[in-house]
Amino acid sequence: MMTVDRFDRTPIYQQVARAVRDRILSGELQPRDPIPSESEMVRDHGVARDTARAAVLLLREEGYVVTMPQRGSFVADRENWPK
Repeated sequence: MMTVDRFDRTPIYQQVARAVRDRILSGELQPRDPIPSESEMVRDHGVARDTARAAVLLLREEGYVVTMPQRGSFVADRENWPK
């Protein structure tokens, strides 16, 4: 599931975030479902852990993801998604 295009000018963390966001918007990941862990993103996209962490942070800032300490990151309820 390699979705990173290293020739694309879009920063890699944004490409990883886009891949997860697309899964959310398509309905593959539903509200309250866990998103892939940082380790899974590292493995699936061939990126550094800091890149995966930045992707999750971006998704949180956009409102698609909530993070619960000691539990992980989950798809936010739809009312929190951007309009």
